[in-house]
Amino acid sequence: MKVGNLELTANGGFSPKALSKTKQTPISLKASGEVKEADGSHPPAIREVILEADKAGEVHTKGIPTCKSGQLQATDTAAALKACKSALIGEGSTIAQVAFAEQKPINVPSKLLVFNGGEKGGKTTLFIHAYFSNPISGAIVTTVTITKHKNGRFGTLVVAKIPQITGGSGSITSFNLEIKKNVAGKNPVSSTCTDGKLKVHVLGKFEDGTKAETEIIRPCTSKG
Repeated sequence: MKVGNLELTANGGFSPKALSKTKQTPISLKASGEVKEADGSHPPAIREVILEADKAGEVHTKGIPTCKSGQLQATDTAAALKACKSALIGEGSTIAQVAFAEQKPINVPSKLLVFNGGEKGGKTTLFIHAYFSNPISGAIVTTVTITKHKNGRFGTLVVAKIPQITGGSGSITSFNLEIKKNVAGKNPVSSTCTDGKLKVHVLGKFEDGTKAETEIIRPCTSKG
């Protein structure tokens, strides 16, 4: 998806592909994205991602240990894992591009850790932890909220709010993560397959006011 000079790529997938028509089947879920400027310049920071997910899918974190945002703030990756390892439901990696005034942009990688924040009042919360080091240093904890959402094909609303990185000098340029199929005997994500496909609508909101949206459609095989 291209908006002006800004290019947004969103991708995703799940396993297994063969799902029951009527009974929720546990799946692992993969998601990835990339943000760049067509001319190679430093892109604006993405601050919010809003996903409308196919109504065939469900999220269930009840029974999985939980973690609080405060346990993850100002922690490196090892400390975050030590504090909340039992609540870990997924992981991946990301790259932030940092552009200070009159300096060439620098790409800084980090591991991503996805923790269960719990369910309350019909809302599920996840925390995505990243820790960036040299030349910047600090933890970034993205809060993700998941609620039921009836809108035609879609049945789940996922909202991720991304904090500023280095006071606005940093921009996420790529990420990939995977939510596990099984955590402590529980299944965080499941789905049915009623018509041979699953669909997700993605909207990204950027620091400079730019909005970009796209849709992801992936095939599935109905069984039983």
